[in-house]
Amino acid sequence: MSGITQTSGPPPALDASEFAAISDLIQRSAGIVIAPGKASMVQSRLAKRLRARGLRDYASYIDLIRSPSGSDELREMISALTTNVTQFFRESHHFNFLKDTALLPLIAKAKRGGRLRIWSAGCSSGQEAYSIAMVLAELEPEFAKLDIRILATDIDASVIHEARAGLYDRAAIEGIPAPYQHKYLMPEGTNFRICEPLRRLVSYRELNLHETWPMKGRFEIIFCRNVVIYFAAEAQNRLWHRFEESLTEGGWLFVGHSERVPQRPDSRLHTAGITTYRLRASRPEGSQPWH
Repeated sequence: MSGITQTSGPPPALDASEFAAISDLIQRSAGIVIAPGKASMVQSRLAKRLRARGLRDYASYIDLIRSPSGSDELREMISALTTNVTQFFRESHHFNFLKDTALLPLIAKAKRGGRLRIWSAGCSSGQEAYSIAMVLAELEPEFAKLDIRILATDIDASVIHEARAGLYDRAAIEGIPAPYQHKYLMPEGTNFRICEPLRRLVSYRELNLHETWPMKGRFEIIFCRNVVIYFAAEAQNRLWHRFEESLTEGGWLFVGHSERVPQRPDSRLHTAGITTYRLRASRPEGSQPWH
């Protein structure tokens, strides 16, 4: 990056007011809450950003982010402070539920000329979206001939780049069942790449869940797992409502093992399994699914 000077030496200290300012910036921009005891984590992760920007203290870094030209660095800060923990077929009960219950009637509808849209929100480096794709391909090998698409989004541009590539090392693919490995992975040196048909099935996009969503239609299935838990209570409630509004009648929402959707009197999401929710069908369709 032009105009940036690398600096050396020990990382600068992060004082309480600077930690508070950084915590406020990331909560307002991404909804993420950083616990008071995480100051050392913030200092260590952002030290690299200070070096990359040629800055010697966090006060200057905060000033940069707050400046009119600080939007790119704000994205870098969010990326540095975001936790990306994922694996193939994580929380396997969800994928069993997909295979045995949720997908079969949706695929049948697609085979009659309908659409099927699935959203992996907070997809990290792609393992969740590709796991969904493998389950779908097992149920319908001719998926490429149908109007089926998976959208996968994350706030971190760097992991979106990894996800699009679909290239994983041997340790990363251990969670994939052996028959799936043989069918959907291609050896590439010491690594393995997701086969092209599955990569074409998934569209990856950078998206901040707390900003405007460009998708105008609804989804039959939404995965948002182990993401909302990092948000403030108000941001969580807002997202649950937005997900509800983004589902088709009878659509499915899958959340993380530590997450629960509040059962509000005005909510039409009801428990349908382990950390699985379904939208009650009671309103006329107002838009087409995402396309």
